[in-house]
Amino acid sequence: MITVMGEALIDIIVDGEGEVAAAAIGGAPLNTARTLARLDVPVSFLGGISTDAFGRRIARMLEDDGVGYALGSAMDAPTTLAIAEIDSEGAATYRFVFDGTSATLVTPEQAISAVGEDCRVLHVGTLALVMEPLADATRAVVQAAGPERIVMVDPNCRPAVMAGSRVFESTLEAVMTRADVVKVSGDDLAFLYPGERPSTAAEQIHMRSGATVLFTDGANSVEVICAGGKEVLPVPSVTVVDTVGAGDSFSGGFLAYWVQHAWGREELSDVGKVIDAAQFGITVAGITCQRAGADPPFTSEVS
Repeated sequence: MITVMGEALIDIIVDGEGEVAAAAIGGAPLNTARTLARLDVPVSFLGGISTDAFGRRIARMLEDDGVGYALGSAMDAPTTLAIAEIDSEGAATYRFVFDGTSATLVTPEQAISAVGEDCRVLHVGTLALVMEPLADATRAVVQAAGPERIVMVDPNCRPAVMAGSRVFESTLEAVMTRADVVKVSGDDLAFLYPGERPSTAAEQIHMRSGATVLFTDGANSVEVICAGGKEVLPVPSVTVVDTVGAGDSFSGGFLAYWVQHAWGREELSDVGKVIDAAQFGITVAGITCQRAGADPPFTSEVS
């Protein structure tokens, strides 16, 4: 079982002209959980879901995709919203409406009790690193992870809510101390290490945390850095509709490949195995990029 912890929300997708193109279910951790389920991996989502109409829609999608809901019951608070503005190249810029919303309200006590003993992998990131009390819950769950459990962190940095946030800084530091895998984009590295070359910044994360680092450089490449070495993997060219959920699909694809081969924490120092899993993640993300919104592929669609 994989547990993915973070936010469930609604993406209000706006085009370059300011027109609302869609109101899509989103939240990077939720997208990662859906990717795993569609790739036939047992997965549970640990995040607050509202009792409102949007929340009921999210719950239906979780059920349809086969994602378990770790908390069991919905929360009597409005659904969190993200405004995703899509530019002419299909890239998304986000703004959030989250004060007092369902995604923020998971407590450490709820989170600890929701993670089962069968959890082999814990994935955390995005708003779970900055929203309280959810950030406190994230720290608690990561710090409670046993020695056999893989912890993957995707900071998925959102400057609009993370810039200057002491909560984000302290939570990120806490989870990085235990991280086994860190997935970062070029935008993440520019935010975390301003003025630094992205590849150098990715290497610094590896050296400071000891974690295997997966640096996804958009359509250019994926750089793998682990104790066993490093490698730059090309990304095949695809026709991009938009990039919403692409990085989340990559993370889901990587973890799906990893657990389906029954690999553990020790194998993360094997650069060959990390490359194989990353290449599968690239394939999964490439399919997602060819679709509107976060719509990861099923196993039958991945060649």
